[in-house]
Amino acid sequence: MARFTLPRDIYHGKGALEELKNFKGKKAVICVGGGSMKRFGFLERAETYLKKAGMEVKLIEGIEPDPSVETVMKGAKIMQEFGPDWIVAIGGGSPIDAAKAMWIKYEYPDTTFEDMCKVFGLPKLRTKAHFCAVSSTSGTATEVTAFSIITDYEKGIKYPIADFEITPDVAIVDPELAETMPKKLVAHTGMDAMTHAIEAYVSTANCDYTDALAIHAIEMIQKDLVGSYKGDMVKRDKMHNAQCLAGMAFSNALLGIVHSMAHKTGAAFDDYGAHIIHGAANAMYLPKVIAFNAKDPDAKERYGIIADYMHLGGDSLTEKVQLLIKYLRKMNDDLNIPHSINRYGKDGLPAEEGFVPEEVFLERLPEIAKNAIADACTLSNPRKPTQAEMEKLLKCCYYDTEVDF
Repeated sequence: MARFTLPRDIYHGKGALEELKNFKGKKAVICVGGGSMKRFGFLERAETYLKKAGMEVKLIEGIEPDPSVETVMKGAKIMQEFGPDWIVAIGGGSPIDAAKAMWIKYEYPDTTFEDMCKVFGLPKLRTKAHFCAVSSTSGTATEVTAFSIITDYEKGIKYPIADFEITPDVAIVDPELAETMPKKLVAHTGMDAMTHAIEAYVSTANCDYTDALAIHAIEMIQKDLVGSYKGDMVKRDKMHNAQCLAGMAFSNALLGIVHSMAHKTGAAFDDYGAHIIHGAANAMYLPKVIAFNAKDPDAKERYGIIADYMHLGGDSLTEKVQLLIKYLRKMNDDLNIPHSINRYGKDGLPAEEGFVPEEVFLERLPEIAKNAIADACTLSNPRKPTQAEMEKLLKCCYYDTEVDF
């Protein structure tokens, strides 16, 4: 038996944010990030709508990109003191992910972060509050998923929290918010969405329900992402729907080792100047992982089906896989995303010399590979890598060399 879970309600289209004024409750907390939602007026609108619904509103502001365990604990304490019956998270993946983890701690104050990270091991939520997610970026789709990513900076590791309990009750997918994204964010979140859809389609947990969502998301992203990056707002609006469809797919079909590797490399080199931005990591690793997974016959066939839906041509499965890899690498070029860690520079842009020195990468490689194998997303990857294979694969992602094993 399998399970397929989505939010109870998804409000979509321009003006969907206004649905907040129809919520029923006494108190609402709004979780928000670093300022763009305030700057563009969406935070004020959300607060006004909730007050029109008759609620007292409290803000938890300044949630950082790649939110930390400490941020989660601080936010949960505010919730425990305020006692909201609605948690509304507005912004990109970071404030929504942080709010999901705060929700767990709010409802169960004795829960530790380690408890949260037990895959599909959470207690029943909604004993104190319901959850609404309002997405402003077109990639993470955390507004419809059973996942949250929280970073333990002491360990330099991103941990996925995975449980259907944290699937939001309400998702608001209003493209007006996404129209404010800067180009770099369009590129990175867009390739995150493409990775979600492709990994969901080849996941060992795929099913008829998720396949339809994943394939249509891939078709839409192929058609609209580069145009959105170049400033076409009609395509930008369509991408906001495409990433949500990809999220519905992967929340139920799960993911694979592209995400395992992205989670475990993201914060691993913080002491050398920057995070490896999640969407950029996915974009760099995806072509390599496709080459690795295509050694599995079922995965190879599924990659071929993706190539067919994308109208890439090819007379054999092998050729179709090669054309898919070539196409994705061209997308990275069009979006100004590097192909490898050793060329990953400031702001996730290509550089002659990246910020991760070779000797540091090689020194940390065994531990990163070990952590990637232990990541929850590895469980549903079509091919299970050994420690040696994961190290070789990560080296290919560092040097941009061919995957031939």
